[in-house]
Amino acid sequence: MADDDGPPAGWDEGECRMWEAYRRGEWCEGLPEVRGAAVRRLLLTAPPPHPGHLARLRLRGVRIRGELDLSEAVVRGAVRLRRCRFDEEPRLEGAQLEALELDECRLPGLRAHSARTAREFNVTRCTVDGTLDLRSLTVGTHLSLEGTKVRPGPGEAAIDARSVAVDESLSATGLDCAGGFYLSNARVQDLLILRGATISTPRGNLQMSELTVGGGLYMGRGFSCAGTVNLCGASIGATLELLDATLTGPGLDAGDHALHLGCAQVGGDIQAERGLVVDGPITLADTTVRGSVVLRGARLNHPSGTALTAARAHIGGDLDCGGGLSAHGTVDLCDARIGGSLVLDGAELTAPDSSPTALSAHGIDVGGVAHFSRGFTVHGKVGMSNATVRSSLSFKGAILDAAVDGEALVCRGTTAAALFLQFQEPPRGGVDLSRTKAALIWDEPATWPASLILDGTVYDILRPTLHAEERLPWLARDPQGFAPQPYEQLASVYQRHGRDADARTVLVAKQRSLRPTLAFPARLWSLLQDATVGYGYRPLRAVWLLLCLLAVGSALFATWHPHPVGGGPYPRFQPVIYTLDLLLPLVDLGQERAYEPSGAMQWAGIVLIGTGWLLATTVAAGAGRVLRRS
Repeated sequence: MADDDGPPAGWDEGECRMWEAYRRGEWCEGLPEVRGAAVRRLLLTAPPPHPGHLARLRLRGVRIRGELDLSEAVVRGAVRLRRCRFDEEPRLEGAQLEALELDECRLPGLRAHSARTAREFNVTRCTVDGTLDLRSLTVGTHLSLEGTKVRPGPGEAAIDARSVAVDESLSATGLDCAGGFYLSNARVQDLLILRGATISTPRGNLQMSELTVGGGLYMGRGFSCAGTVNLCGASIGATLELLDATLTGPGLDAGDHALHLGCAQVGGDIQAERGLVVDGPITLADTTVRGSVVLRGARLNHPSGTALTAARAHIGGDLDCGGGLSAHGTVDLCDARIGGSLVLDGAELTAPDSSPTALSAHGIDVGGVAHFSRGFTVHGKVGMSNATVRSSLSFKGAILDAAVDGEALVCRGTTAAALFLQFQEPPRGGVDLSRTKAALIWDEPATWPASLILDGTVYDILRPTLHAEERLPWLARDPQGFAPQPYEQLASVYQRHGRDADARTVLVAKQRSLRPTLAFPARLWSLLQDATVGYGYRPLRAVWLLLCLLAVGSALFATWHPHPVGGGPYPRFQPVIYTLDLLLPLVDLGQERAYEPSGAMQWAGIVLIGTGWLLATTVAAGAGRVLRRS
């Protein structure tokens, strides 16, 4: 050395200028190249700064020739390199730095495994022809990969940042990776920003399983990934953003998700309401979201299977899938818990090629409304068995387009405060409401489905208010045939609202519908009860029939008197009383014992006696049925 603070002997002019620039903390530029070994020597045996200056390395537009090896080194002062080009990948394994900035540089890779920086670690707008190895990197403030282009070798990861720990935020806006980006088990104290980033093939996966982010995770505004975005088991403290993102799954095999968010925790909302396009399955199974999940206008495409799985998910706010959401593939919401509302207004769901089910929401629990309204269109089956909706379940204006011989809507055992079935057009396919419970059911006769199962359905109010004759066709659409409970339920509702005549009409219709299911003798008996007393619900029929028979019998016996029998004395013959004595069984008015018809009048007497017994039996049977209902 020329002196204690001068550059080492043998350094060329450019390296000496770098030495002096370091001592003054100034930018060193205009050099063709410096040796990596000279940079290492400068940083490890740092000369003291000139008085009034801060020592630091700042190079601009310089080629770094040979290897820069700072492994295990302790570097004082910030290192900032701009528009520099490296012949070999820098080695920073286990190094401790104040701050590192590589901006607009070109390098064949970077090894920073287990490195530490007290402040920022920036690799921005660089071109990397290899792998960025950032495993177990610890950053005191901010880690930035903004605008960097990474082109790894065949079979290599583009960025390996597993177990990275960042005390503030990690930003990779505009990152361009032609390969995998690994952030598994990473910890970011504040924000993780991937807006506009591109993860492309080959092996273009974004692996963030068990990731912990204290703030929000932002993957919108042009973000795209050609493989799996894996957030399985991740913990995100605030919002997860997917606005205008494009996700393309790696294939159709099991487990090849476009977005895997299973078993994760999200402290805010999942915002994907604008421009999200996904080719491949999404899963939110067993995930907890404290806020809302908003998928308005998203395009989900997985025609070979399930497009969206949110089975057993817990969502504190709304699940909003309206606003033009399109999904080709099953949407699976089975056993999900939604604290707010489930909204699919205006959405279009299409069943996959391998299954008839477009929406599977069996066992779902919705704290607010569940609306499938205002243009909601389904090409396939909607399954909501054993669901619970605390407010209204609405299909106002919905179009259910299933196979004609299949099921369009299955709501077996579902409970809702109100059920609106005012479809835009009659559903193609059957509707099963068996064992459904709702305080109010509001439908539209013009759009009643051709096949409707109501066995076990319980409701308090039925709208619109129709006369029994208009409502009865609603009960006669069960493809499985007659079931008594729907008639009993409808009659009960009419009775509860003071419409006894309509209730009786329904109960008579129930008996008539039951008749074809009976054996031949029982059918005849049913027909007789219908004709005579309307199964006990039309008692005046028996009175009028009795009066008609009384008039006919009185006229006949007044014309052809019966002969007295026995030894007398005989009461005076009264045709009306005699006819009543024949018609009323178990009643003895004294006329039948004293007089006996002869000839053809004997047959008239037999007919009157038999008719009386039949009338008495049918009246008793009908009265017993009415009394049992009461």
